[in-house]
Amino acid sequence: MSTVLSQPHFIFGLRKGVKNNLCFVDEQTVVFPSGNSCVIHNTVKKWQRFIPGLEGSLGLRALALSPNQRYLAVSEKAEKASIIVFDLHQEHGMKRKVLTAGDFLVQEFLCMAFSPDSKYLIGQSGAPEWLLIFWNWEKNKILATEKTTNSNNPISQISFSPHNNMQVCVSGKSIFKLFRYSEGNLKQNSIAKVESINILCHTWVSEDRVIAGTDTGRLLVSQSGDVRREIKMSSDAAQGQNERNLEVRRIKAGNVTEGVAKCCITAILSYSKGFVCSTGPGTVALFENIDDNVYRKSREIQILPAPASSDSAPAKCQEIDTMCMSPAEETLAVSTDRGQLYSINLSSAEMKREEQLHFDFLSQPFHSDSITGLSICIRKPFMATCSLDCSVRIWNYETKELELYKEFQEEAFSVALHPTGLFVLVGFSDKLRLMNLFINDIRTFKEFALSGCRECVFSHGGHMFAAVDGTVIRIYSFASFENILNLNGHFGKVRTVEWSFDDSQLVSCGADGAVYEWNTHTGKLECETVLKACSYSAAAFSWDYKTVLAVGTDLILREIQDCQVLREVPPDVVAHTALAVSQSGRVVFTGTAGGTVRAVTYPLPDQKEWITQQAHCGPVTKMVITYDDQFLLTASEDGCLLISKIVDENGRGLRSNRQIVHTEEILVTKADLEERAHNMLELKMQLEELHMENDYQLRLKEMNYKEELQQMSNKFTEEIKSLKTTQQILSTEIERCEQETQLTSAEVEVKHCKELKDLDHLYTSKLTVEHEKYKDLLQQHKEMQEEYETRLTHAEEDRTQSLAEVTQMYEAELQVKTQHMNKCQEEAKRRIREYETTIRQAAEKERQKIQTMKDKYEKKLQSEKEAFTKLKGNSGTMTQKIHNLQKQMDDQFNELTAIKKERHTLMGYIRTLETDICVLKKRVSKYKRTCQDKDKVISSLDAMNQELQKLKVILEFKLKDLRKQIKPLLDDINEKAERIQKLEEELVRMTNSSSRLKVTISDLKLRLRTKDKEIQKEMQKVQDLTTLLERVRSDLQVCVSLIQDPRKLKDNILMIYSRYALGTESAKRSIAVDDAQKSVCSQCAQLQSTVNSLQKKLVKSAREHEDVYTKMMKDNVALVTEINDLRKALHTERSKEKESKVQQSLLQ
Repeated sequence: MSTVLSQPHFIFGLRKGVKNNLCFVDEQTVVFPSGNSCVIHNTVKKWQRFIPGLEGSLGLRALALSPNQRYLAVSEKAEKASIIVFDLHQEHGMKRKVLTAGDFLVQEFLCMAFSPDSKYLIGQSGAPEWLLIFWNWEKNKILATEKTTNSNNPISQISFSPHNNMQVCVSGKSIFKLFRYSEGNLKQNSIAKVESINILCHTWVSEDRVIAGTDTGRLLVSQSGDVRREIKMSSDAAQGQNERNLEVRRIKAGNVTEGVAKCCITAILSYSKGFVCSTGPGTVALFENIDDNVYRKSREIQILPAPASSDSAPAKCQEIDTMCMSPAEETLAVSTDRGQLYSINLSSAEMKREEQLHFDFLSQPFHSDSITGLSICIRKPFMATCSLDCSVRIWNYETKELELYKEFQEEAFSVALHPTGLFVLVGFSDKLRLMNLFINDIRTFKEFALSGCRECVFSHGGHMFAAVDGTVIRIYSFASFENILNLNGHFGKVRTVEWSFDDSQLVSCGADGAVYEWNTHTGKLECETVLKACSYSAAAFSWDYKTVLAVGTDLILREIQDCQVLREVPPDVVAHTALAVSQSGRVVFTGTAGGTVRAVTYPLPDQKEWITQQAHCGPVTKMVITYDDQFLLTASEDGCLLISKIVDENGRGLRSNRQIVHTEEILVTKADLEERAHNMLELKMQLEELHMENDYQLRLKEMNYKEELQQMSNKFTEEIKSLKTTQQILSTEIERCEQETQLTSAEVEVKHCKELKDLDHLYTSKLTVEHEKYKDLLQQHKEMQEEYETRLTHAEEDRTQSLAEVTQMYEAELQVKTQHMNKCQEEAKRRIREYETTIRQAAEKERQKIQTMKDKYEKKLQSEKEAFTKLKGNSGTMTQKIHNLQKQMDDQFNELTAIKKERHTLMGYIRTLETDICVLKKRVSKYKRTCQDKDKVISSLDAMNQELQKLKVILEFKLKDLRKQIKPLLDDINEKAERIQKLEEELVRMTNSSSRLKVTISDLKLRLRTKDKEIQKEMQKVQDLTTLLERVRSDLQVCVSLIQDPRKLKDNILMIYSRYALGTESAKRSIAVDDAQKSVCSQCAQLQSTVNSLQKKLVKSAREHEDVYTKMMKDNVALVTEINDLRKALHTERSKEKESKVQQSLLQ
C-alpha cells in the first residue's frame, strides 16, 4: 500500500514574537512567519510557498531580507543557534548557507541585517554573550565579533548603512553605537550619551544621519554617531493649516534625557521622500523631507476597528511591530503585536489628500490568540473557528478567503457548523449560543444555559447536537431545542465527542482516562475502556465505524474495539493532542504538543512508523479532514489555521468515493432586502444627476477646446512664415561659405606638399649620420668583449691553482688529525680496562683503602682533563687555518663581483645608445602628429560644408512634419466628439436596466477619467510642440543676427545641430573621418617605409646584444655552481669535526 502524507497548502495567521516579521519580495509578494514555517504569500494570485523550519529548534527569532530581494535569512533558537540563508529565486526556497557563531555558545540571534550589496550579514546574539557577529555569508566566514552590551541593556535593532558596507548601527536601551569594520575588527566610531533613553528602533536617512525612536515618543537625530538633535513637532497656527512642520532643534548636553511623550515609537522606516514611523497604537505618520533639517508631516494613516467587532478598543490597542515598503515604494505594509497584517497603496493615498487614510488588511484578518474550536460542514466548503480572542470566523478552504467573522465580549471555547452551513453553534464562557450565518453577519437566535462549553458537535443529519457540560454530555434536538438526553458516566472533564455516520452512536473521551461508546437512541453505555494512568485528549471512529482510535498523555496511539485494545503504536517523546481519520481509511493523522502533524498508515503499525510534517509552533488543538479527503485542516495554540493537501507518495490527491455537491444558498433577512432596494433607488437617482452634470461639463469643454485650437493654428501659421524667411537667408549664407572653404583648402594643400618634401630631405640626412655612428659603436663593443674574455680565462686558471693547493693542505692536516684521534681512542680503552681492574680490587679491600684509591683516581682524572684541554687548543688552531682559507675564497669572489661591475658599465653604454634611437623615433612621431593636425583642419572644413547642406534639408523636413502633426490633432478631436456622442447613447441604454446600476456607475467614472487624461495628454503634446518651435525660431533668429561674424555663426549652427539633429550628424561625421584617414595613410606611406627599414636594423643590433648577454650569464652560472660546491665541502668537514669532538667527550 502506498504511503499517504500531508503537504502544506495555505495558512491563515502570523507568528508573533519574531523580529522583522514582514518583508516585501516584490510588488505583489510578501514573506512572513506563520506556524513553524516562513510563508511566501502572493497577495494577488493568492498562492503560498512554504520554507519549513529546522527540526528540534525552539522557534524562529528574526527574519532579514537582502536589499536585492533575493536572499532570506532566518534565525532559529536552539542550544547552538544558527542562521539559515535561503535563495528565494529557487522554486522551493533552496537552503544556501547555515551560519553559526563558531566557538561561541550562542542560543539565539535577536536581530539580523544584510549589507547594501547583499554580500555581508550581521547578527546580534542574546544574553549573556550579546555578541555582534559580522559574516561574509557566501563564504561562511566570520570576519569579526564584538560585545555590544550587557543583560541590563538589551539590543532592539541593528542595521547596515545603505551607503557603506562596513558601517553598522546598534541601538537599544541606553545604547546607540556606530561600528566600522576595518582590519578584521569592528571598531566603534563614537559614543552617544543616551544613558536613560530606551531606543526601540532606528533608520538611516542619509550617509551619516540616523533617526531613532524611543519608548517616550521622541525622534532623535544622530549625525555621525553624535545624538545632539531632536525632531520636534510644532503646529503652524498662523496659517490655519492641519499639517505640522517638524523642525530639528538642537539638544543641549543636559537635555538629552528630558521630555516624556504619551506614546512610544515602535517602528520607523526611511524611503525616498522622507521616513515613516508609528506615532501611537494603530497609527502611522508619513514625513516628507522639505530641507536638510526640516520635515513635514504629510499624512497620518490609522488602523480602523474591525466592522464585525463589538467595540473599537481592540484595533486601537494594536502596536505597530514591523513596517516594510514595496521595491517601487507604492505599497506600505505593517504587522501588529496582535498578529495582523495591514497595507495601504501610497499612490492612491497621494490622490486622497483631503480624506482620512486607513489601512486595509493585507490578505485576511487572522486570529490573534489560541484557536480553541474547528468544524466543517458537508454542503459548503466552509470551516468555522473560534478563539480566545473572542471572535468566531467562517473560512472558505477552496477560495482561501474569510467569508464571515464577528467579535464578541466573551471568550469562545468550542464551535460546530451545521451540515447545511447556514447555522453555527458556539460555546462561550457564559452561554452556549446557536446563531444564523447571514450574508454579512452572524446573529444569535437561541441561547442555552451552558457556561464554558469546551466541546459541541452537530450530528451528521443535523437534527441533533451534543454539548459538553463539565462531565455530562447533553444532547439537544435542533428542531425543538429541547434537551433529549443527558449522558452521565465520566468522572473527569470530557475532551472530545464524535457522532457515528448514522448518528446512532456517540464516542467520548475525557481526562479521567475513559473512552465510552454511547447509544444515542436509548442513552445507554454500550462499551467502555478505562485507563486511569492516561488522560485522553482526542478520540475518533475509524473509517468503517467499527473501532475507536484514541490518544492521550501516555504518548500512545490506541485502537479500541469491544472494550479491548486491538493495536498500539509505541510512544514517542512528544504527546499527541489531536486526532483525525481519513474517509478512505488509508491514513490516520495526529497532532502533537510540539506542533507537528504525523501521518500514520492504517491499519496501525506495530513500530514507530509515521511521516512528520512541521506545521505549527504550538500544540495542535483541533484537526479535521474534509469529506472528500482532499484537505487536512489543523488549528493550534499559536493562532494559525493550516490547510494541508492530502497526497500519496507521488504527489497525487486521494480519490474519494463520495460525490459532494456544494450549494450556494445564503440566509438573508427581509429588512436587509428592503435596505438593498432602497439603496438601489438612491443610486439610480444619483446616476441621473451625474448624467446631467457630465453632459453640461462635456459641452463646456468642447467650446474651450475649439477656441484653443483656433489660437494654436494661428500661431503655427505665423511661425511657418517666419521659418521660410530664415531658410532663405541661411541658403545664401551656405553658398558663400562653400566658396570660401574651396579657396582655403587649395592654399592649404600647396603648403602641405612643400613642407612634406622639406621634412623628407632633413630626416634622410640625419638617418645616414646616425647609421655611421651605430657602426662605430659596434666595433668598440667587439673589442671590449674580446678583452673581457681574456680576463675571464686568466681568472679561471688562477682559481683552479689556488683550489688545488688548498685541498692538498687540508687533506694533509686531516690525515694528521685522524692518526691522533686513533691514538687517543686506544689510550682511552686501555685506561678503562685498568680502571675496571682497580674497581674489582678495591671492592675486595677495606673501606679505608677505598677512600685512598678514590683520591688517586681523582688526580688521574684531572691529568686526563688537562690533556683533553690541550687537544681542544690544537683543534682551535685548525679552525683558524680554515677561516683563513675562507677569507681567500671571499677575495676571489670580490674579484668576480668587480668583473660583473665592468659588465654592467658596458650594458649602461649600450642603453644610452638605445635611448638615442628612442629620441629619433619620437621626432618621427612628432612629424606624424603635425601631418595629422593639418589633415584634421582640412576634414573639419569639409564637414562644415556638409553640415550646412544637411541643416537646410532638416529644416525643410521639420516644416513638413509640423504640418502633418496639426492634421491628426484635428482628426483626433473630431473622433473624440463622436465617442462622446456614443457614450451618451450608452448611458441612456444603461438607465433602463436597474440590475446593472453598480457596473454602469463604475464604467462611467472610469471613462470620464480616461477622457480627461487623454485631453490632458493632447494638451501636453501641443504645448511641447509650441515650446520646441519657439526654441527653433529663437535659435535661428540668433543665427541671422550673427551673419556678419562667421565664427559665431558656425558655433551657433553647431549648437542647433547638436540639439535637434545629433543622431544623423554622428553617422555622417564617421564617413568624413574615414575619408580623411585614407588620405593620411596615402601621404604617410613613404615615411612608414623608411621607419620600417630603421626598425629592422635596430632589431638586428638587439639580437646581437642578447647573444653576448647570454654568454656572460652562462659563465656567471658556472662560477656560482663551483663556489656552491666548495661551500658544501667545507660544511661537511665542519660537521665531521663536530662529530669527532663529541666522540672524544664521550670517551673522556
